[in-house]
Amino acid sequence: PPAMSRRVVRQSKFRHVFGQPVKADQMYEDIRVSKVTCDSSFCAVNPKFVAIIVESGGGGAFIVLPLAKTGRVDKNHPLVTGHTAPVLDIDWCPHNDNVIASASEDTTVMVWQIPDYVPVRNITEPVVTLEGHSKRVSIISWHPTARNVLLSAGCDNLVILWNVGTGETLLVLDNMHTDLIYNVGWNRNGSLLVTTCKDKKVRIIDPRKQQIVAEKEKPHDGTRPIRAIFVADGKIFTTGFSKMSERQLALWDLKNFEEPIALQEMDTSNGVLLPFYDADSSIVYLCGKGDSSIRYFEITDEAPYVHYLNTYSSKEPQRGMGFMPKRGLDVSKCEIARFFKLHERKCEPIVMTVPRKSDLFQDDLYPDTPGPEPALEADEWLSGKDADPILISLRDGYVPVKNRELKVVKKNILDNKPPIGRRSHSVCEPDLSRPDLEEVLEEIRALKETVQAQEKRISDLENKLCQFTNGTD
Repeated sequence: PPAMSRRVVRQSKFRHVFGQPVKADQMYEDIRVSKVTCDSSFCAVNPKFVAIIVESGGGGAFIVLPLAKTGRVDKNHPLVTGHTAPVLDIDWCPHNDNVIASASEDTTVMVWQIPDYVPVRNITEPVVTLEGHSKRVSIISWHPTARNVLLSAGCDNLVILWNVGTGETLLVLDNMHTDLIYNVGWNRNGSLLVTTCKDKKVRIIDPRKQQIVAEKEKPHDGTRPIRAIFVADGKIFTTGFSKMSERQLALWDLKNFEEPIALQEMDTSNGVLLPFYDADSSIVYLCGKGDSSIRYFEITDEAPYVHYLNTYSSKEPQRGMGFMPKRGLDVSKCEIARFFKLHERKCEPIVMTVPRKSDLFQDDLYPDTPGPEPALEADEWLSGKDADPILISLRDGYVPVKNRELKVVKKNILDNKPPIGRRSHSVCEPDLSRPDLEEVLEEIRALKETVQAQEKRISDLENKLCQFTNGTD
């Protein structure tokens, strides 16, 4: 009898990836998630903390919770509140889990040091404030491999690169975007940027040469926002809309930016699809704002290049989404991704797992992954050096390192202080030559230190108490 012709099923260890929400007591409840209309993800996570942009009267704020602090969030839990207008984007530093940057409608970018203990009062003093945009700043993104290099993009159509360690501008990319910038992404070693813009172009930019090295007009025909990210081998993955307002995804090869190597239509929902890419497994997860699902695809070298894997579906739509870096995952449970899905009043972690029977470390799921050490200093990168991320093994899991202080050394610190001894008569300028004022300031500093020490002590005691009560369950 003739051999039955059967469709060969593509071999992939990720065919059975499945997502599930954590148990109810592992969620973060009673958080007033920001209602600002902005295509930001509103949430940033790392192995220590989850940070969420929240509603705040008057200014702009976000909340930072230690990952272990699940359950109901105390309504007096401190916020990070330094901005004078809503916060539009937040991003954890990849090289220091206690440092986070925020971008705001108030035109500034602020960088914050978050202590390992939970402070008692709001954090109101950023380590550094970066001023250079003339309109609201809606995008920020740290350089993947160079220490203290931060990118911001604003509604003034500018992209600015900062050296956070000195508080100075490194590069300003102007005259490149003729309209609102939708998103900006780095490639793996931080030598190139990809941007999408309301002028319907995707641009590949060499920031240090301040040159556009490739661009594609209308990668998707529709008028709604496009997103673009770098995936492996310098390819570009985009999401957008067709002329008929269907959502699309596409994969592009920079060697030939004319035609996509893959293009797929999805559905007619109108939420912008936020792509999250995991380089270790070559999986792209698409989370639509206002959708209640996460679709995921594997990108390979064989046609059709973008292979649909599955969809995680739930009942409630997502307001935003955080994506945990690889070193924050539980390798003993074969977890390959964890999302932090924002609802109106809570944050729900969703765990993506590859089912395996063995309890041993699955090294095919966990190749060495970027660790917390930067590969370059800011000035090395600026002078033209490139370096891939410094990788670490996850064989024994990853233990976050202790709090490292971000030191900002302003080069012109002396220009800012009035010389001692000059009598100043204006009301707003304190006269630092008067010894009593010096003493008062010294006393305030000492009191601050005492309070911080007490906060840390309370927090340590609380943690001990938690371990003690958990141990007796």
